[in-house]
Amino acid sequence: MNLKQLVRPNIWNLKPYSSARDEFTGEASVYLDANENPYNTAVNRYPDPLQNAVKEKIAAFKKLDPRCIFLGNGSDEPIDLVYRVFCDSATDNVVAIDPTYGMYQVAAGINNVPYRKVLLNDDFNFSAEELLRATDTCTKLIFLCSPNNPTGNNLNRDEMLKTILNFSGIVIVDEAYIDFSSQPSLLSELDSLPNLIVLQTFSKAWGSAAVRLGMAFAAPEIISYFNKVKYPYNVNLLTQNYALQMLDNAGNVDKWVKTLIEERGRLQDLLAKTPCVEKIYPTDANFLLVKVSDANAIYAHLVNHGVIVRNRNTVSLCGNCLRITVGTPSENDELIKIFNQIAI
Repeated sequence: MNLKQLVRPNIWNLKPYSSARDEFTGEASVYLDANENPYNTAVNRYPDPLQNAVKEKIAAFKKLDPRCIFLGNGSDEPIDLVYRVFCDSATDNVVAIDPTYGMYQVAAGINNVPYRKVLLNDDFNFSAEELLRATDTCTKLIFLCSPNNPTGNNLNRDEMLKTILNFSGIVIVDEAYIDFSSQPSLLSELDSLPNLIVLQTFSKAWGSAAVRLGMAFAAPEIISYFNKVKYPYNVNLLTQNYALQMLDNAGNVDKWVKTLIEERGRLQDLLAKTPCVEKIYPTDANFLLVKVSDANAIYAHLVNHGVIVRNRNTVSLCGNCLRITVGTPSENDELIKIFNQIAI
């Protein structure tokens, strides 16, 4: 992979903004460099622009080099950054599986980059050969999501690796739901796959969607271009401190994941017995894709009873499907109670 041929020339040559905290690292007794208010201590100082303390802990947890980590305002920030770093709207395009997470296409639209969809097959998987056929010499990015949203299934690992190895651009594999999966992460492949970017998040298994912290893992040179383009203080101090606390209590995450996987199986069994459910697709995520007799009517009925799921009826291959997140046992029981009231 020739990174210079992939990065937009203006980004390659960009001199990034240098913040006061970029120019000085370490501890001092008096800070008069950043025009901060000296009062209201604890939150009056700008945070570490590179979140080094958090990255060190994540690196130890994931067994990675900290230079391979980018932290963003949710995973949506690195999704946007890959377009801004690699794609020129006048010439380039991206390819993605369909259906998948909608922000890949939204970010393409915001950045005015053509977005090509390749439909998954009937079991919600894909062929690397077919995906690569949709690319051309102007394709800079391929987006994969495994476990995929909204389908819930793992993508075939061999086909993902075949795609990465045979594509001369950047492949982004979104692993937002990997903690719930039986399939191992692709993080172990980073050293041998320089064109791979893996996305993970604190929003799902870590139970921290409100703090907005996403992770991108890639070769240090790719991460350096993310750091060039990002806003100087993109992750605030409260989020950084919260992440440090969460990483110190990672055992809680293991318990939550185990509980949710068990509850996922129970919910699956209960839904299968309700008259309006026609099919429950295999899942490796913390949600179920459920085909029902009439998705629009059942969604409206659930809303009227104060239970909110996601209606995926208009999404490719998901006709009459609802996406249902695995909740607490009492939340799932309430859902089932309402499902059992629905006449087919």
